[in-house]
Amino acid sequence: MGGCCSTKHNRRSGGFFEDAFFDEKEYEDDDQEDDMRYGENGARIRLRGSSIYTSMYTQQGRKGINQDAMTIWENFSGEKDMVLCGVFDGHGPYGHKVARHVRDNLPTKLSKAIEHSKLNSCKYGDVDIIDRDLSTDDHDDENDGDGNSSSSDDYNKDSHNSDDNNSHVVLPLSSWEACLIKSFKEMDEDLSLDSSIDSFCSGSTAVTVVKQGDNLIIANLGDSRAILGTRGDKNQLIPIQLTVDLKPDIPSEAERIKNCKGRIFAADEEPDVFRIWMPDDDCPGLAMARAFGDFCLKDYGLISIPDVSYRRLTPNDEFVVLATDGVWDALTNTEVVRIVASAKKRSSAAKMVVNRAVRAWKCKYPCSKIDDCAVVCLFFKDQSLFAKSSSRVSRSRSANGVELSLSRSFKSFIRCEKTTPDRSVKVGDDSIRICNKDHEWTALDGVSRVNSIVRLPRFLSFGKPSTYHHEVASP
Repeated sequence: MGGCCSTKHNRRSGGFFEDAFFDEKEYEDDDQEDDMRYGENGARIRLRGSSIYTSMYTQQGRKGINQDAMTIWENFSGEKDMVLCGVFDGHGPYGHKVARHVRDNLPTKLSKAIEHSKLNSCKYGDVDIIDRDLSTDDHDDENDGDGNSSSSDDYNKDSHNSDDNNSHVVLPLSSWEACLIKSFKEMDEDLSLDSSIDSFCSGSTAVTVVKQGDNLIIANLGDSRAILGTRGDKNQLIPIQLTVDLKPDIPSEAERIKNCKGRIFAADEEPDVFRIWMPDDDCPGLAMARAFGDFCLKDYGLISIPDVSYRRLTPNDEFVVLATDGVWDALTNTEVVRIVASAKKRSSAAKMVVNRAVRAWKCKYPCSKIDDCAVVCLFFKDQSLFAKSSSRVSRSRSANGVELSLSRSFKSFIRCEKTTPDRSVKVGDDSIRICNKDHEWTALDGVSRVNSIVRLPRFLSFGKPSTYHHEVASP
């Protein structure tokens, strides 16, 4: 874990600071003004604020400048029923620049890749063919923990269809995966050639969710996370984890890194935090196996290829939450979905999660610097229907039946990870000290918990590896 933890616990064991859990008064006034602009094909791009179906909020921690970024694209790729959500967690001295650059450019690259794929699908009639390129294992139905199965075939059955006026084409799942991998690769290549951003020892995670009708397509790069809030057989609220935290100690990730001569080990002061190190120097100690940027490690096993997965939405599914690891280090999946479901106003849901995460940080890790936090919530139902569900949550404080399951994934390395046990903690002082927005990155100064990197290389000049430049330049 790294930092020291508080040993003081609430005497109640039923949940996460129960007495104040449903008190929303302090979150009713959102102090982040809307920041909305327009992109290609009439897309509405939101960087702050909320809308009818979305809520987003970010807060700077105590490690310097806020390196988290987030975005929501409505009418994505020119389609009224398509929404893209993303959160990006920067790390390193210029991680904030990398995260914002990815936030501003990755959706455009993905939109162009989708348009190109649609043209090819219509030209060659691929949308009329059920894709069979997936492995045999991926065709087997998988129980999602709520009594419903979700598989790649569920999506491909809809690949024939468009809406009533034929305004859009539903791509097969294999095309979505190809589009996402292509756009992520192009994004990383752009970073390697951009002289205005020093991304040699700086980078960013990314987790994006595209909702098209009843389909969710998830792409994950790093250790940010997406979860789904859904209802079980007894109407209990259940968190379903849609992504896997891509850490270096995952077997298939570790195998790739070691084959590329990268080293993986945990420092003595953090025995459970495995990191990637360069072959001949104990740096930078990156705590994730995939990321944009960080070109000092791109020759040693770090990659920018996302893990792509899919889920078919059901009437029981209510919302999806994307957040950076500053939230997940402090709160469990169960706590997050309960906080979101308890929000009387959707606009305050993301802020409630961030504030609860900050409280938990101060209680669980009082000797550590609070990390930046960013949260995006996407709701699937009308406000009136969601309000009824929320009222049922407020009347029931039982966490019985809480389950975790992972969505269908293409990658064979995906493993099911259990949620950590709920912890009841004593709510301390609510005051939050925010660093100056112009303050430089200071994550390596003083005591911190699970920094993304631990030490910078002893190089006077930061430049990308020559081998990577060669790969980018080659036709």
